[in-house]
Amino acid sequence: MDWRALALGIAFVVMWSSAFTSAHIVVAHAPPFIALSVRFLISGLLALGIGLATGQRIHLTRAQWGAVVIFGLCQNALYLGLNFEAMRTIDASLAAVIASLLPLMVAGLGRMFLGERLSFLGLAGLVAGFGGVLVVMSARLGHGADVFGVALCLVGVLALSIATLVVRGASSGGNLWIIVGLQMLVGCVALFPVAWLLEDWTVRWTASLGWAFLYTVLFPGVAATMIWFVLVGRIGATRASTFHFLNPFFGLATAALILGEPVTTRDLIGVAIIMAGILAVQLSRLTPGGPAAPRA
Repeated sequence: MDWRALALGIAFVVMWSSAFTSAHIVVAHAPPFIALSVRFLISGLLALGIGLATGQRIHLTRAQWGAVVIFGLCQNALYLGLNFEAMRTIDASLAAVIASLLPLMVAGLGRMFLGERLSFLGLAGLVAGFGGVLVVMSARLGHGADVFGVALCLVGVLALSIATLVVRGASSGGNLWIIVGLQMLVGCVALFPVAWLLEDWTVRWTASLGWAFLYTVLFPGVAATMIWFVLVGRIGATRASTFHFLNPFFGLATAALILGEPVTTRDLIGVAIIMAGILAVQLSRLTPGGPAAPRA
């Protein structure tokens, strides 16, 4: 873990965490599924273009095609689609905190259904992480947060956790930009009919929408993906995944700084507990023989 890896990890966390704030701005001006469909189309074509320009080709194994379809549906259509819909009624900071459950859910589901071992540190981190989320959620629900929006976020992160376990490692072996681009296009194809049938195609064109949408496409959509794979190639997926413990803090801070969302003492306590829990789970994976951490 050198200074370059540290800089890459923090850059990835900032982009991942800020995606909820930019998405909150987008859905305040445009229907969520329409906005996401267009985002996936642009990001997917950009990723494919980068892949083809660097010599990658659309020549995938059966496992990689499976990863493309499953992640395109679960990560893009379900996880992001449900989060975008939820952020019409809940704060971006709450959505970011719920999304930070991903490494905890992956570890918990792997323990329950795949028999993956967790050390005492990992189990303690798992309990603490979920407890911290409950602290934040109970405070927000007590102050009028939309229960249905919270449920959408929980279903979304559960879908991504299951997909991560099902196709873990299937995207290895090169052609990463091609795989990422195709996943995004799958998400576009899945969401566009839903947007066509269910949404009112009324968009309030403003400078805020333009900047937020451009940021969402270029940074969380493309740049964060590139940084993640460079980081994994430099220090490995297990060590790279330890940066996830910073996501709750940066998600809360970004929403407070840009959107002016209120932050209470209870929020800070809950986020601190979540960060400690995620860090404990990820550090337990660094022990010899421990299970590999999932790709973001």
